[in-house]
Amino acid sequence: MTLDPKHLRHIQSFTDTEPHSILDRQLPLRNRYHGTPDAAWVYDHAKTVDAQAPANHPLHGHVVCGEGIPVDIPISVHKAVGGESDFPCPGEILAAALAGCLDTAIRMIANLKGIELSHLEVQVSLGADVRGALMTGDNVPVGFQTAHMKVDLKTECDMSTPHLNALIDAAERSCVILQTLRAPPTVEIERSFGDLGNLGTA
Repeated sequence: MTLDPKHLRHIQSFTDTEPHSILDRQLPLRNRYHGTPDAAWVYDHAKTVDAQAPANHPLHGHVVCGEGIPVDIPISVHKAVGGESDFPCPGEILAAALAGCLDTAIRMIANLKGIELSHLEVQVSLGADVRGALMTGDNVPVGFQTAHMKVDLKTECDMSTPHLNALIDAAERSCVILQTLRAPPTVEIERSFGDLGNLGTA
C-alpha cells in the first residue's frame, strides 16, 4: 500500500530533517498542562458531507477528517447489510483509528525510551453479528462483539521480550482510542431538522 504522493511528501519533510525528540516536543506541553489543566482539552472532529454523495443515495457517503491537511474519505455500506463494500465501511475506519492510535503511541513511547524501531505493524480485526443491525435475530446486540489486535514489532538492537512487552504495555495505557473503547464515554446526539424545526406538531 502506498500513500498519496502529496501526503508522503509532507511526512518526508519531517523524516528527512534532524531526528525528532518526543520529549523535547512534549516537555513544554506537560509543563503548560500542569499549570493550566484546561489547556489540555482537545477536540477531534470529523463530518460527513453530501455535496457529491447525495443524501438520498443509500450505499455510499463522504467523510472529511483532519484539520491541518483534511482528508476526504469515500465510505461504503458493508455488503453484509446490503451495501457494496467497495470503499472503506465505517467499521473499517474504526479499526483504522484503533490501529493508527496504538501504532503512533508505540512510536512515541519508543522515542521517549530511546528505542529505535526497525519495523512496526499493527493489525486490528473487529467482529460483529450483523443480525443485530438488520434486526433479524432475537437478542443479537448491535455493534462489534469481538476485537483482536496484533502488534508486529522489531527494534534495531536486540531487546528482551519483557522490555518489548513493557513498551507495548506503556503504549496501550496512553492509546486514546483503545482506552476509549475499553471505557466508552456517554455519546450525546444533537438533532437539527432545518426549517422543519420551526413547525409545530399536528
